[in-house]
Amino acid sequence: MQRFFDIFFSGLALIVLSPLLVPIAIFLRFSGEGEVFFAQQRVGLNGKKFNLLKFATMLKDSPNIGTGTVTVKNDPRILPLGRLLRKSKINELPQLLNIFFGDMSVVGPRPQEKRCFDAFTPDVQSQIVKVRPGLSGIGSIIFRDEENLLHGANDPVIFYDEVIAPYKGELEKWYIENQSLTNYFLIIFVTVWAVLSPGSRIIWRVFPSLPRPPKELAGI
Repeated sequence: MQRFFDIFFSGLALIVLSPLLVPIAIFLRFSGEGEVFFAQQRVGLNGKKFNLLKFATMLKDSPNIGTGTVTVKNDPRILPLGRLLRKSKINELPQLLNIFFGDMSVVGPRPQEKRCFDAFTPDVQSQIVKVRPGLSGIGSIIFRDEENLLHGANDPVIFYDEVIAPYKGELEKWYIENQSLTNYFLIIFVTVWAVLSPGSRIIWRVFPSLPRPPKELAGI
């Protein structure tokens, strides 16, 4: 049933949002570096890699510049239009194609590139590959301001690997252990609420049994 709703929602969203997506694609093609999409290999279902799609918001060679695959607040690699697309999360919408074609689900653990996937413990890795990665999920909602968290760290890469990744892994395990059609729809609802009200803590009320964050992340 989840796969049925994935196809239905992603197909419907692509049709409804086409008046927004097409002009953005045209604008990106004729501005910045002329790139419309950024495709990056991520780890998916059963450990199979796939190309995750986003609107291009950063310099083409950004994975090999600065902090690599870890993005921080006011990252100099982000293009001018890219800041708006990232802040509004519109840059993630091309992943509706990934969902429609079966690489992803609307809800699931956020797909990781290999370096960040390797930051998880072997136990978490083995759990995550059991399900399709998601456009949104528990980890995505709680860490929607991840760039701001990393901005205050002395070494963003170490902070991600030693603080964020372990807790994010606990959240993704919680989702997998509690996966249901009810939670699928609740996470969609909370995602929309969080986009419209970024400061809301509704996720803790909807899912009171979520693992609590470590002291370094108490602010989230």
